Amino acid sequence: MTMSSETPQRLYLLQLGTSTVPGAGRTLEMVLGCYLVETSNGRHILIDSGLPADAPLPPGAVPSARGKNVIEQLGDLGLRPDDIDILICTHFDPDHAGYHDAFTKAELIVQREHYELARSGHPRFATIRAHWDHPALRYRLIDGDTELLPGLTLLETGGHTPGHHWDHPALRYRLIDGDTELLPGLTLLETGGHTPGHQSVLVRLPKSGAVLLAIDAVAVQRLFTPDRQAWPFDDNEEQLRASTRKLLDVVEREHVALVVFGHDGQQWQTLRRAPDYYE
Repeated sequence: MTMSSETPQRLYLLQLGTSTVPGAGRTLEMVLGCYLVETSNGRHILIDSGLPADAPLPPGAVPSARGKNVIEQLGDLGLRPDDIDILICTHFDPDHAGYHDAFTKAELIVQREHYELARSGHPRFATIRAHWDHPALRYRLIDGDTELLPGLTLLETGGHTPGHHWDHPALRYRLIDGDTELLPGLTLLETGGHTPGHQSVLVRLPKSGAVLLAIDAVAVQRLFTPDRQAWPFDDNEEQLRASTRKLLDVVEREHVALVVFGHDGQQWQTLRRAPDYYE
């Protein structure tokens, strides 16, 4: 089977835990999670790696349930870190990049703008730098929206964004610029605003159809409106709104069947979570 014919076949949602965060007049139940794509070639693509044990939660957040970490959950699926071929880095916040340094056999794909900002010493990404900035990790840098493979698209959604877990000499990064088709059916979409160079992921599955992983461009469903407000952890409200409008357009244009919001505890209760999957 050629690379061009490789497409996504299964999508696993890995729920790593939950925390409660005080919001505007309410307390929000927030999910911590990451994602696994299995391709028709038998390759495994991980999207984010979750919060490490040595990283603090955001100010005001209280852990309500700490589940199995990404390595343990992969183990439940019969996989080891070395079985991951590609690690898509949506951004380097601690709850998304905390175990990157475990995946030294994978190629890591990140928006160039985001990687260079993090490597510049920005304090937001400093606390878990060793987990993402490692010499054994291979990064591919992208710029903007990128189709990784047929049915899997990364969407750049900057605006929101710390880093020893990601800044490790064993990590191999591929830097991309903007929207990028990684494989037919897997596209990375630049969605800055939460952080510069944030990206979302569009996955097209054979039975479920198009699934949009909004990640932190739209953390909860009630924010999926053109005039939405930014949260304290978001970097740029104007960019965030532009990215939200972009994702709303993607939903209509690509006939998206499911939008998964990055931290929406209420929504995640209704979703299929590993070991169950979408196909």
